Amino acid sequence: MASVLTLNTRIVSQLSPDLIAQDRLVLCDLDGCLVSEGRAYRDSASFLKSCGERLWLVSNNSSHCAADLSTQLAALGLSVPAKRILLAGEQTLAHLARLHPGARLALFASPAMEQEARRLGFVLTEDTPDLVLLCRDTQLSLDRLNAIAALVQGGAAFWVSNTDTAHPGHAGQPIAETGALLAALRAMLSELKFESIGKPHPHLAAQALSRTGVSATEAVFVGDNPDTDGAIARAIGTRFVLLRRTGAPE
Repeated sequence: MASVLTLNTRIVSQLSPDLIAQDRLVLCDLDGCLVSEGRAYRDSASFLKSCGERLWLVSNNSSHCAADLSTQLAALGLSVPAKRILLAGEQTLAHLARLHPGARLALFASPAMEQEARRLGFVLTEDTPDLVLLCRDTQLSLDRLNAIAALVQGGAAFWVSNTDTAHPGHAGQPIAETGALLAALRAMLSELKFESIGKPHPHLAAQALSRTGVSATEAVFVGDNPDTDGAIARAIGTRFVLLRRTGAPE
């Protein structure tokens, strides 16, 4: 953690416009920064308004698609168009669709991710798949973990949407993330190999820089996790604002 915080880092306890006044692009995490367990923090709406079109959400969320999440955020008073939301699960599917069009995919994920995979042309199957992708599957059972282990051991390429073990809940308590499921698989398969483009991999942030044409030196990353948000900021060369909240959302 210390190596991440040697970056040009500012540590704050709440969001405010002065944090991003000088930046042309604001990359921001979601859970623990703007929302927690479906509730917005008191300062989130005003912060988003101050950012305007400069703001892009860069999240390890692998349960939703950008369009659905944009609608859910709007219901909380947070306006972020889907075109400015980059989510690890959805972007991993898009990345794999470019690499392996029409591949046979064993997908362990939410119904929204399954629908997106079909839209992208994947054949969803657990019968000799080419690829296995693990997202935040809240219905994952021991039997399903066994199925993943068997498929990976059988030679299918294994991808994980992200390696986050948890995100913060209302009272700061850990809420299990995809990385917690990955940890269970690692306990089962001592030499487990996988690939991931979720944070801290720079892929998501690089997408935002590429689509906006803004250089990394003119951008800032706002996040609550130095091991993922801080690491991705360091990897692409942006300033990092580390948000350490002390209160619950409204």
